[in-house]
Amino acid sequence: MSTPARPARPRAAVFDVDGTLVDTNYLHAVSWWEAFHQAGHRVTMTDIHHTVGMGSGRLIDRLLGEDRDRSGDEAVSAAHKAVYATYFDRLPALEGAAELLRALADRGWRVVLATSAQGVELEALRRAIGADDAIHAATSADDVDASKPAPDAVVQALEQAEAPPERALFVGDTVWDVQAARAAGVDCVALLSGGIGRAELESAGAVAVYRDPAALLADLDASPFARVE
Repeated sequence: MSTPARPARPRAAVFDVDGTLVDTNYLHAVSWWEAFHQAGHRVTMTDIHHTVGMGSGRLIDRLLGEDRDRSGDEAVSAAHKAVYATYFDRLPALEGAAELLRALADRGWRVVLATSAQGVELEALRRAIGADDAIHAATSADDVDASKPAPDAVVQALEQAEAPPERALFVGDTVWDVQAARAAGVDCVALLSGGIGRAELESAGAVAVYRDPAALLADLDASPFARVE
């Protein structure tokens, strides 16, 4: 008598959101610039852009230095949230974002969002994407102890999907995304839609790089997702 085949373990398609599914990285850069400006800090836009994707605490540490008076950090973070919130009703999803999530869900992947966004910000991002029917779960800054490049968000996403690292892929747009995924034992597919160059993403360890969600969707059958399937 033959032994019944063991059911395949779930597969997790873990997605960053800002710059990966929604075109918001430069909106964040402008909002952080305004917040720092209000607090009297001179920080260049390009330096801010290269920190987008980190949690607010790590971002402020990197831009202002860890040896500083931290008494104004909460006000800076609050100012960033207030400025960024003015964009909530017009956040632009990147081309192919919703279609990519649905295509993966249709192939049996459990789609999980892993983002530093939280609360009403995450709700606004999900509205912009418009694919809640394809999203299995979402983990935010509220759910983890440390933000990217720490692996906490990716690890939490795998737990939500009940998938092991070798049955998962992470899709992100920043060096911090790649580092977080690798630290969790997950390969990262990177997108150029966040404004970070191909060379930086490949140097960080991205296993493949695409222009945007639409380009990944068009190449899905030849992408790292096909190799895991």
